[in-house]
Amino acid sequence: MPDTLTSTLPVTLSDIEAAARVLEGQIVHTPMHYSRTLSAITGAEVWVKFENLQFTAAFKERGALNRLTHLSDAQRKAGVIAASAGNHSQGVAYHARRLGIPATIVMPRTTPFSKVEQTRSHGAEIVLHGLNFDEAKAEAYNICQRRGLTFIHPFDDPHVMAGQGTVALEMLAEVPELETLIVPIGGGGLISGMAIAAKGLNPNISIIGVQASMYPAMLCEIEGRDVHVGGATIAEGIAVRDVGRLPLQVVRDLVDEILLVEEEHLEQAITLYVNVEKTVAEGAGAAGLAALLAHPGKFKGKKVGLVLCGGNIDTRLLASVLTRALVREKRLASIRIIGDDRPGLLALVSKIIGDNGANIMEVAHNRLALDVPAKGAEFDILIETRDSQHTQDVIDALTAEGYPPRPL
Repeated sequence: MPDTLTSTLPVTLSDIEAAARVLEGQIVHTPMHYSRTLSAITGAEVWVKFENLQFTAAFKERGALNRLTHLSDAQRKAGVIAASAGNHSQGVAYHARRLGIPATIVMPRTTPFSKVEQTRSHGAEIVLHGLNFDEAKAEAYNICQRRGLTFIHPFDDPHVMAGQGTVALEMLAEVPELETLIVPIGGGGLISGMAIAAKGLNPNISIIGVQASMYPAMLCEIEGRDVHVGGATIAEGIAVRDVGRLPLQVVRDLVDEILLVEEEHLEQAITLYVNVEKTVAEGAGAAGLAALLAHPGKFKGKKVGLVLCGGNIDTRLLASVLTRALVREKRLASIRIIGDDRPGLLALVSKIIGDNGANIMEVAHNRLALDVPAKGAEFDILIETRDSQHTQDVIDALTAEGYPPRPL
């Protein structure tokens, strides 16, 4: 699709190609690999673009840097400001310091300490304000006006969109026969830039957007429905209430379909990236793979490109996701045994479990449960097994010895 067909859009293929020249040598040209295992699991031919290997572990650097390079000398001297609790803030801060541009980042007071310090480490002035992104953004606009700074929008900006579109240029340069790109949608900066680039190179390619089911803002806008969003999604990076005006225009014209994914599929995708690709994906970064898992029939047999767009996930959340995966796979099981409160009983139960090849992770010994006789006790035991059959073998062994457990 030549530029003449995109002249009504805020960004053209030429803009994105120009952005690629600007970014060359200043960001990581991230690898793109075919995944044999993910292909076998999903039934599609899966190629993954590892944007989590950028210096700040997210694609946001591309748009931030491209926008910064288009500042006037006066704007560079005065400085820039951004509002974000996530990847955009780090992209702006990191490249502003590289270019010698003063940067101020407004973050909600609820932002995790680790993210605040990580952004500060890139040399930005940090302002903590408000309880959410909207309040932080409002304060950023106030500071912007008072101090004469330039606001760097995370997605509703042509230069940002063009920078993000370079992801698609790289993907199609490496695998031009891709039939479908599956792209996470938050405010729309990434998918709009990628759609313009991809359709410009191959008008027949399919562009599929993905949103967390709790935050279907773009889908609601496209369908003309009232936007109702909210909830504690693990895909924080795409948990957006208001999409960009410019990206919305592109999505209407060029995106073929928007799919919603549930939290369980996001968790499964994060786990697969760790276990299969040996890499870390945040919730938003795993959304493309989550869509493959949730809608396998749509992509069976197709050459599909996924953007693993970010890897900034809280370590405690990652640990929780991986542990929950063990529970789903029946490799972690909680059981309750009720028995006499006497010395040696716990040791005996532990021996039975160990003799059957299971590992005890946690034990809670409760003598005060009112549904147990006064001379009895509850033993809540978390065991690690190979699979559901192994768990059942342990339960059968305990039952045979007179200690029938109850799954919790």
